[in-house]
Amino acid sequence: MAELLRPFEFEFFRNGVIVATFAGALCGFVGVYVVLKGMSYIGHGLSHAIFGGYAASALLGVNFVLGAGAWGVVSALMINGVTRRRVIGADAAIGVITTASFALGLVLFSVFGRRGRSFDAALFGSILGVAPADVWAIVAVTVAVVSVILLAYRPLLFATFDPEVAEASGVNVARYDALLMLVLAAAILATMQVLGVTLIAATIVLPATIARMLTSSFSRMLILATAIGAAIGLVGMNLSYHLDLQSGPTIVLVGAGAFAAVFAVTGTRGRARAAALTAPVRAVR
Repeated sequence: MAELLRPFEFEFFRNGVIVATFAGALCGFVGVYVVLKGMSYIGHGLSHAIFGGYAASALLGVNFVLGAGAWGVVSALMINGVTRRRVIGADAAIGVITTASFALGLVLFSVFGRRGRSFDAALFGSILGVAPADVWAIVAVTVAVVSVILLAYRPLLFATFDPEVAEASGVNVARYDALLMLVLAAAILATMQVLGVTLIAATIVLPATIARMLTSSFSRMLILATAIGAAIGLVGMNLSYHLDLQSGPTIVLVGAGAFAAVFAVTGTRGRARAAALTAPVRAVR
């Protein structure tokens, strides 16, 4: 037990654990809406888009949060706008806009030679990059995101479950879709330092999918996904220290292990619930 608690003697590890736990909870919470809307790829895409903003901010000397955040918001609104106009499908819009942004980031780093620990941390996450300011940032973003979603709970839920009926009932679906995209961009920006842009999508999808195998109730799924995400972040960060591995990959592997375990234990019923994620979200009560 003493050996397990030894890492908590170090401030950088305590900061990392707090950030990873809040990051997991935040991604799990937002991931429920993303998964039920059938847009699991959006987490992967937006994280790549924000990386483009990260690269541009580093090269221009602009604050990372402002630069990458603005880039992510613009990308999110562009995806939402293109999708709403039905010019191309959501998956195609995500692929075109976000991969182009990610490629731009890689080119900027390659041309200007700005590689190093910050570059690796942005891609794969790093416990060494977590500072006290990151702790306060992730806590603030988590509180803000939960508050926004709870305030817009009913119309956002309606827009998620049946956007056509919601539109006919007077709900501004476009506005709530944009709100969800902005919330997702904020969550990705806040968790990038620990998880890295290449792995954030998994932490958004895994807790929500695991929760879906455990319940058919939306409210319980929201609570379970948040708790599961937090537990995955906590366990993953501890394992990353003891096994001397990068935090992001370890957290994702813990999530994948949890998914495999729940998939095996819940049997046919859990698998049927998981399969329902590809069906219309009205299947979720």
